[in-house]
Amino acid sequence: MASVDVLRTLGNKYSAEILEAAEEPRSAQELSDELDIPIATCYRRIDELTEHGLLELHDNVLSDDRRRIKVYRRSIETIQVAFDEDLAVEVEERSTVTNKLDEAWRNLSEPACTSSS
Repeated sequence: MASVDVLRTLGNKYSAEILEAAEEPRSAQELSDELDIPIATCYRRIDELTEHGLLELHDNVLSDDRRRIKVYRRSIETIQVAFDEDLAVEVEERSTVTNKLDEAWRNLSEPACTSSS
């Protein structure tokens, strides 16, 4: 991912706020409501952040009214920008251990499927 593209994406209004709020999994509607962002803008920022690997689709959950809802979480821990001789952007991704723990917790918290006889 190009440094300029990452900075351009982060420079868009609401991008940094979405990344901060998406430390824990959140739907676009939750992010929109929590951050007071118009929903269309929220979806555009989510698409940009996902395209550049800063946000990831974490899960597709079933809502109370039986609709699938996409839930997003940031895929990075930190971003460092340096303006030495050249522009350098260093991105630290979430650790593999953190991702595996999140996945295990998600699997444990899903209701067990039961079959009818």
